Amino acid sequence: MTPAHPSFDEADTPQVAGTQAFGKFMRVLQLVADAEQAPNVAVLAQATGFPRPTVHRIVAGLVAERMLVEDPHTHLLSLGPRLIQLASRSWGRSDLRLAAMDELKRLRDVTGETVHLAVPNGQGMVFIEKLESPSAVRMSSRIGTSVPLHVTAVGKAWLAALDPTAQAAVLKNLPLPRHTEHTLTDRAAFQRELAATRAQGWSTDREEHEAGVYCFGAVVRGANGAPVAAISVTTLLFRQKEDPEQAYVAPLLAACAAVSARIAEVPSLSVADTL
Repeated sequence: MTPAHPSFDEADTPQVAGTQAFGKFMRVLQLVADAEQAPNVAVLAQATGFPRPTVHRIVAGLVAERMLVEDPHTHLLSLGPRLIQLASRSWGRSDLRLAAMDELKRLRDVTGETVHLAVPNGQGMVFIEKLESPSAVRMSSRIGTSVPLHVTAVGKAWLAALDPTAQAAVLKNLPLPRHTEHTLTDRAAFQRELAATRAQGWSTDREEHEAGVYCFGAVVRGANGAPVAAISVTTLLFRQKEDPEQAYVAPLLAACAAVSARIAEVPSLSVADTL
C-alpha cells in the first residue's frame, strides 16, 4: 500500500513569506520518507528539480540535525533518529489515536486482519495507526504513509461522509490516476461509487490500490456528525472470508460507532486530526 506519489504536495501547501527554504527541506525529507528504496543526492535532485549543490546543502543540514542518516559507503539516505523520535512522540500523544486504540485492537483480533486509522491530509489520507494481522502475510503500509482518496477504503469512506458542498469542493480538483486495472478513473463512475458508499454506510477498495488487496472502510464522526477520521480492515483476496459483511463490515461499523461515541465527549477531537 505504498503511495505512487510523494504525500507532500507543494501545491497544497500555503505560501507563507519566508518559508521557501523550509519548504525545500520538507520536500527532501518527504521524498526520503516515501521512497521505496533509499535514495541518494542524485536521485533527490532529479525528483525535486533542485540544483544538485542545493540538495547537497539540504542533505548536509538534515544529517547534521539527525533528521537524515547517510550511509558512509553507499551515500544512501534514510530517516534519522531525531525525526523518528519526534514522529513517535506525536503519534503517542495523538488523542484521536489513543481514543481509538482499544477498538482498533478489538477489531484486529475479531477480524484477524490488519486495521488502519487514517485522517484527511490534503488530497489523501494519512495513516496514524496500523495494527498488523497475526497472519504471516503482512501489509506494506506504514504509519505516516499518505494514500489517495479515490482508491482506498478510508479515502472513499471519508469523502462519502462529507456534506455535499464539502465533497464537491474536494472532488473539483481531485486527480483520479490509475493504480490497477480496477481503479475508477471516470469521474461520474466515482461519484456513483461515493453515493452508494454513503447509502450503505461503508466503503470498499476492491483491488483498486493494489492487486490482490481488498479493504473495507467506515468513518469516525465528531460531535457534530462530521467525519474526522476513517478506519479500515484490510485483507488479501485469496484469504477473504465467505461472508465479508459479517466477518469484516459488522465489527468495523461497531468499532467506528464506539470510537465516535468516545470522541464526541471531547470537543477537541471533533476536528480532524490532520498531519
